[in-house]
Amino acid sequence: MNAIKQLCTQNAGEAAVLQGNIAFAAGCVRSGIHAVDGYPGTPSTEVIDKGLSNVQDMIKVGWSVSEAVAVSMGHGHSLAGEDCIVTMKIPGLFQAGDPFSSSAFFTEDRGALVYYLASDFTPSSTQHLVDPRPFIRSCFTPIFEPRNHQEMHEAAEIAADISRQYKTPVVILASGTLCHSEGLVRLSEIRTRERVVSSVPLKAFNTLPVTARRNYDKVVTERMPALAAMVEKSPLNVWERGSRKVGVITCGVGEMMVREVKQALGEDIDILSLGFTCPLPMNLIREFHASIEGDVYVVEDGYRYLQEELERAGLAVKGKSPANTVTEWDPAGIAALLGYSLKSPAASDVAPLPRAPMICAGCPYRLFGETVRSMKKRGKIEACFGDIGCNTLLYFMDAMDTNVAMGAGEAHRAGFIAANPDKAAKCISLLGDGTECHSGMDATRNTIFRHIPGVKVVLDNNWTAMTGGQPGPTSPVNLAGQENTFDLQASLKAHGAKVVVVNGYDRKGIRTALTSALEDAANGEFTTMVVTGVCIRKMPKSAYGTRMTVDADLCKRCGQCQICPGISADAEGLPSFNNLCSGCVSQNAACGQMCPVHAIKAAEAVDTRATARVELPKAPEEIAMPAPGSFTLPEKIAVAIRGVGGQGNLFFGRVLTQLAFLAGYGDTNVVKGETHGMAQMGGPVISTFSCGKVVSPVLLPGTADCLVSMEMSEVLRPGYVGMLRPGGTVLLADTRVLPYGVSEDAYPHRDAILGTLDGYDVIIIDVLKAALELGDPTGRIANVVMIGALSTLAPFDGFPAELWLQALRNVSPKPAIWTANHAAFNVGRGLL
Repeated sequence: MNAIKQLCTQNAGEAAVLQGNIAFAAGCVRSGIHAVDGYPGTPSTEVIDKGLSNVQDMIKVGWSVSEAVAVSMGHGHSLAGEDCIVTMKIPGLFQAGDPFSSSAFFTEDRGALVYYLASDFTPSSTQHLVDPRPFIRSCFTPIFEPRNHQEMHEAAEIAADISRQYKTPVVILASGTLCHSEGLVRLSEIRTRERVVSSVPLKAFNTLPVTARRNYDKVVTERMPALAAMVEKSPLNVWERGSRKVGVITCGVGEMMVREVKQALGEDIDILSLGFTCPLPMNLIREFHASIEGDVYVVEDGYRYLQEELERAGLAVKGKSPANTVTEWDPAGIAALLGYSLKSPAASDVAPLPRAPMICAGCPYRLFGETVRSMKKRGKIEACFGDIGCNTLLYFMDAMDTNVAMGAGEAHRAGFIAANPDKAAKCISLLGDGTECHSGMDATRNTIFRHIPGVKVVLDNNWTAMTGGQPGPTSPVNLAGQENTFDLQASLKAHGAKVVVVNGYDRKGIRTALTSALEDAANGEFTTMVVTGVCIRKMPKSAYGTRMTVDADLCKRCGQCQICPGISADAEGLPSFNNLCSGCVSQNAACGQMCPVHAIKAAEAVDTRATARVELPKAPEEIAMPAPGSFTLPEKIAVAIRGVGGQGNLFFGRVLTQLAFLAGYGDTNVVKGETHGMAQMGGPVISTFSCGKVVSPVLLPGTADCLVSMEMSEVLRPGYVGMLRPGGTVLLADTRVLPYGVSEDAYPHRDAILGTLDGYDVIIIDVLKAALELGDPTGRIANVVMIGALSTLAPFDGFPAELWLQALRNVSPKPAIWTANHAAFNVGRGLL
């Protein structure tokens, strides 16, 4: 039985430490939801991808080609009497605005229709920071904002019951912080839900003007007053009474942050925590406001939706000014808002390295990006109108310019050319295969219909790669494993487009095809160029066996091969290949094609399995767990881990949450926060973990027992050292990861880095070297070596080694991985 099915079938009341998205997914099944549909979008993706896709025998689940289609699918399920959840992130709501708003006003019996909207107000991987609540409110659709992981687990049932009772769609507005952090959850009751049997004919569900007017009037005069009465009495609004000197009105994940501040600083603050932000329980809010003798503050993510609603109601509150740019609160910011000063170290004079997220080493998009960059430099191309997805990262190669919305690049190009016909042979548009099928094909039809010449490029890697490799219309199979029969190239040709196909690992072919297409554009033709190459994350492990070599005698040290984070040059300019090199997954290596003297070649293929070159001791099949009460649990433990995307930060955090749960912190609390999105593509990543007397997944400054930096210079990130408590430890990896395009000279000097840590207990450890010596050529188990080292430091050394090992095995139970992790952990314990 897989882990998700186990969560869906365990006894009610059992405890588990779950990511917010997984807690929600398990709650969908346990509450009897019939179907879930959606479109991949970080931070909502895991609900289906890592969660419900594993229990397709228990719930109907699938990816649609766009958010608008997913919303309409959900509406169709509800018309059939089924309760359906539709998942997406906030920009997807606006893509689906027409069906969302139009279907909001039906008032007949049907199945529940619930929207799970994940916010990303940092943002980590989202193209705008628009607060969606004013739009949702204008559709008279209730909004429930989960405040913790338990409510994430219960949200599907809460929303579906409201949807049925009040005959309305319901929005669950889930904070990205909750979606991607982990917390303690008690599993809900398992229930079944019968389909809604409606006597209302389907003809009632239309939006003819006369029907739209009738439905609108009924929603405004009947549904909304009933919902307003419901939220006034809802137990999901929580008033935590204090001394009445200071009041805080909050909602969503803001409650966790406020409680963290109150608990850490010991202040007596009255808190009114709202479960619903549409409609608002205004009578309850007025009563709370009147009870406070001093100031009343509003803490909310997004813009100022709640604050402005209260101000319009005549209530004096303090929060964000109209020009305030805070879109996501943290405990430090809330403490400052409430007037508390927190000590933090002075800002360092040593700046951290800029780390732009990059496409993966060996990605089939890279040579196309290099070709465009070269043609732009030579004036052959003036602009590239881009898209959302992995191809967005070509911006950092100077191979993409504009980028606004999914599928919009070609329409932007066409509009630009319509205004500047003489630029048709100087501009291209760039889309991914997923976004072409999402909404980009509309622009293809429009360009052909309008007879606008030019070049449109579709980078086809077969998967929805940026969000983790979910299946889409160009994938070999769908989510259910059924063979896919959609043919992108045939579809484009059927539209009337001239289609040219070229291999993404063929530099000469790309250059020739793109040059020819631009020449045709000058003669009034429109060409769609499809660049093919499977996402390397979906390639089999056997494809990673190729290793590259450099002939030092032939090499001219010209630097033309320096196009990838998997290759770097020494002080004399001689290139070498690091642990990030994928060998272009056994394709024609990009760096080799860039070399003008053919000094780079593929070496003989090698086995890259972790145990290929070193015989590791077999890991135990059973671990003897220590008896309860045989070790002492500190009241609270906190640690923060920084690194570079791809170093295993998220895995590090998952091991710590398992450790805490095994140790017995399930009786208090366990929380973990982490960075997702494009930061995983080589950008800066942070994970936070705390257990015991804790509330928030975001740490208050001065509360971490230990800081771990998997890359030496990442310890310099603003605010990071300030997380450490007095007397805490900095565990620093002796690892340097030079960002693509950054010279060796730009990397902060080791002494300068250590100088910023003067006064702290700093331990430097070469975890990457240890991983390589264990036979891992990728260095991916360096994080486990670091975990082993951490386990020997106070207060973490209070946990018996057996608990650490069991936590490692719980996260990665496969025998080969367990053997490698077991060895790496033990090596790490010995390094200090």
